[in-house]
Formats: sequence, structure tokens, C-alpha cells
Amino acid sequence: MAARASILVVDDYPDTLDVWRLSLRSAGYEVATAADGFTALALAEALLPDLVVLDLELPGRSGYDVATQLRRNPATRRIPLIAATGFSHEAQLERARRAGFDVIVVKPCDPADLIAHIERLIASADSEHPPADGR
Repeated sequence: MAARASILVVDDYPDTLDVWRLSLRSAGYEVATAADGFTALALAEALLPDLVVLDLELPGRSGYDVATQLRRNPATRRIPLIAATGFSHEAQLERARRAGFDVIVVKPCDPADLIAHIERLIASADSEHPPADGR
């Protein structure tokens, strides 16, 4: 049986973390959470999740800063990143693109839509890096 993909979800709103954690676990993912930028960066580097969902406005370090650091680190640079933001202004969206996010979702985001983005990004990452044994 294939291992379940691991997702790190980062948001400073406990209700958002709860809804997304429950939705992702129900969809079969392993889920770790963080509520600030410093914890997010430390967990991403320690756990090396298959994907990170990262709020842009966080205490400590912003999601933009965390994404930039993840992209600079050889161990984490290929982890797919989804930006989650309550802002839909083009300036914030462009800043998120420059920070290295693969997808940007505007909150509130339906958990089913988030899961669709996650599944697409993980499938894309898997196809770029097939297992060494050829399976």
C-alpha cells in the first residue's frame, strides 16, 4: 500500500486549521499544522512534507518569507507550495508568485477545492520524480 502524502497546513486562525486538518485527514492525508511563520519553517525543514499550504499573513514570519526560505533550501525547494490568502489584490498575488508559490487560493476556500489543488500538485510532483525502483 502506498504511503499517504503528508501536508503541512499553516494558518494563524485556529478554525481554519481545524477545518482544513479534518478535511485533509478525511481525504487520506497525514496532516501537521503550525500557527506562525517560525514554526512553519522549522516543521517544513524537519518533516519535509509532500506539500505545504501556507497563509501569507502570519505572526513571526510572513508566509512570503517562509516560502522564500523554503525555495532557497536545497532540501525543501521542490516541495509544492499553496498560498492561502484573504487578499485578492493583484499586488499580493504577484508577490506570492515571486516568493515561489505554485498555486494561490483565496480564503475562504472550499476544502474540496483545496484538495483538488493538492491532488494535482502532488500528482505533478510524483510524475517529475518517479520512484528509483521504476514503480
